[in-house]
Amino acid sequence: MTTDTKINQASLDQLFFKARTANGFIDKAVPMALLQEVYDIARMGATSMNTQPTRYVFLNSPESRARLIPALSPGNVEKTKVAPVTVIVATDSQFFEHMPQVWHVPTAKDMFAGNAPLAQGTATRNGTLGGAYFMIAARAVGLDCGPMSGVDLAKVNAEFFPDGRFTANFLINLGYGDDSKLFDRNPRLSFEQACTVL
Repeated sequence: MTTDTKINQASLDQLFFKARTANGFIDKAVPMALLQEVYDIARMGATSMNTQPTRYVFLNSPESRARLIPALSPGNVEKTKVAPVTVIVATDSQFFEHMPQVWHVPTAKDMFAGNAPLAQGTATRNGTLGGAYFMIAARAVGLDCGPMSGVDLAKVNAEFFPDGRFTANFLINLGYGDDSKLFDRNPRLSFEQACTVL
């Protein structure tokens, strides 16, 4: 299906123009059904050969988030403690095990299984895409996101993924933002600064 219909301005505002990185959260739980809805939207985003290597670990309790605190940079500790949910956006190094389910060419699994550099590059690139889709999907259903890279990923991996199959990429605090904690919006680069037309 293709369309030349632009979504309305209110939708663009919610996803991008008025959306802000949450720096704190109000005390309001995020229902599990809403987390599943976010995933069900995000999983529809495009990945190369439909590989879908992103994995999401929902730290949905103070106890689970406490396991994360030693890995966080100081500026990320308090907001993670008060966030209703923290998502570890991770990458599955063995994503290709699912290729017979998600791709129409039977030999796709073997292509990745027999080429470690190809599998790693595909997982890293598309795993990050999955995290971005997840943030847009969360905003679409009315949640606020606080993505974080101020974290010792090796500590996260040791704590949550000791078998080494998954590797943490970045974190997202998720919930309903406390507008009083927002920073002023920082400038974005102009088209001329960021884009080249050949």
